[in-house]
Amino acid sequence: MNLTLSQMAEAARALNTPLFADLPGDLAVSFEFFPPKTPAMQESLWQAVETLAPLAPRFFSVTYGAGGSTRERTHQLVARIVTETPVAAAAHLTCVNATADELDQIADDYWAAGVRHIVALRGDPPAGSGAFAAIAGGHASAADLVAALRRRHDFEISVSCYPEVHPEARSPQADLDALKAKIDAGARRAISQFFFEPDIFFRFRDRVAAAGLDVELVPGILPVSNFANLKKMATSCGTHLPDWMGRLFDGLDDKPAARQLVAATVAAEMSRRLYAGGVRHFHFYTLNRAELSYAICHLLGVRPATEPR
Repeated sequence: MNLTLSQMAEAARALNTPLFADLPGDLAVSFEFFPPKTPAMQESLWQAVETLAPLAPRFFSVTYGAGGSTRERTHQLVARIVTETPVAAAAHLTCVNATADELDQIADDYWAAGVRHIVALRGDPPAGSGAFAAIAGGHASAADLVAALRRRHDFEISVSCYPEVHPEARSPQADLDALKAKIDAGARRAISQFFFEPDIFFRFRDRVAAAGLDVELVPGILPVSNFANLKKMATSCGTHLPDWMGRLFDGLDDKPAARQLVAATVAAEMSRRLYAGGVRHFHFYTLNRAELSYAICHLLGVRPATEPR
């Protein structure tokens, strides 16, 4: 049988690539949760925490609702992670609807609870309230919040970054300038908004390096649990959804088990390509469910710490 050059290249790739993405074991992972709204959701969330904790993540991060709407629940969940798991907890903190003094007090409370890592964000205003505006006595930007936290305690501080440019940024350069301000203020890590093509992250990483910014860039990985919801999320944050994703998830709306299998495979393959490009830390947006993130980590060779490789 005669093969074309493209067929030969595809055959070589299929034969030389393992059927799973198991990696050498030199990568780190972290996981993000949001505070539960009901007792049932709280139980489900804690099961996710207990499922993922044996993977020895660098940290669990806990989000902070728009306008500080989940302040107490965020604090309770972070405190429970600190006291009941061996995993470090990172608390999200935003500038929305809070004065600098109030945020100082929250930072003090976290420090007293044993929290040493803050994810500092400007934050999105509550739905329907228009563009962000600092309240009287509040911080105007994430960089201001980072600087205040660094003055208050010796926190490890992570911030956000946008490989496809923040939707409110005037330009890509303005977005880079905002990231630089956060790094100059004391941030040591930038966790990215989710994306779905490795080259998007690599191009962003090149731009950050060309700008002379010295910061750990961590890709945010969002497994696709519901494609219709994903499209809404992507629109709101300016994330491009490639056409192939629509075709891939078409017809799976009423087949959740099949959708999970596809989603785990897609995320593991993207992570494998990011790893080939030098990435060694992946941050998973779990949506408070462990199954997808656990499966992806398993494909990447991340196993419970007590399990022999």
